[in-house]
Amino acid sequence: MVLEAGDMVRTSFRAPGQFVHVKCGEGLLLRRPISVCSCMEDEPVDTLAIVFEVRGEGTDWLARRPVGHSLDVLGLAGNGFAMKPEGRYLLVGGGIGIPPMLGCAQYTQGKSTAILGGRSADKIILQDRFQDKCAKVLIATDDGSLGHHGFVDALVRQELEGDQNYDAVLACGPRPMLRNVARVAEKFGVPCQVSMEERMGCGVGACLVCACDMADGSRKHVCKDGPVFDSREVNWDV
Repeated sequence: MVLEAGDMVRTSFRAPGQFVHVKCGEGLLLRRPISVCSCMEDEPVDTLAIVFEVRGEGTDWLARRPVGHSLDVLGLAGNGFAMKPEGRYLLVGGGIGIPPMLGCAQYTQGKSTAILGGRSADKIILQDRFQDKCAKVLIATDDGSLGHHGFVDALVRQELEGDQNYDAVLACGPRPMLRNVARVAEKFGVPCQVSMEERMGCGVGACLVCACDMADGSRKHVCKDGPVFDSREVNWDV
């Protein structure tokens, strides 16, 4: 879904990996946090693209909006990945964590490598877009229906064994995937940043819904302090 977003990108873009908080329907209290797939400053209005999976009443309502419909959207929210446009990154996306990594690929102008994972071939989305924006794209599926038969952390290990000349590993996806990718990156001494997926309430740090346990014993809010964290900050054992 592509949104015409006024001057939202010009005024609030910090880095790839931010999200928008979307009001979905009149009777639903909580907004839905959706990662930005890509965004662009433009005149007369900025544009941003979101890619989401229909999982419940809110996202079902959103998926049925017609062209020209107006949405109530807060954003761009959160802190994205610490990146340099001239950098070279290993981008790892799992399932619905794939879309925000496309913005990272576009930001680095074709120098990065993408590793995309999903349960099966039909869950690997945006593959052609990544191939246009990355130097290399690797695929892993749980059932072996496309690419490597297994999880993305095996491909991260394979890639870093042959090439550790990456500024960082950047990852978004389910928590077990992030934990495993972080451990592989740490083994090879490559910095790793992870985008955490947590349920959110307010989206601005006022409630406690999206609290995340840190390795130093503190708790941070995914919406305000994240969603991106240095992987060494996160307590993976809770």
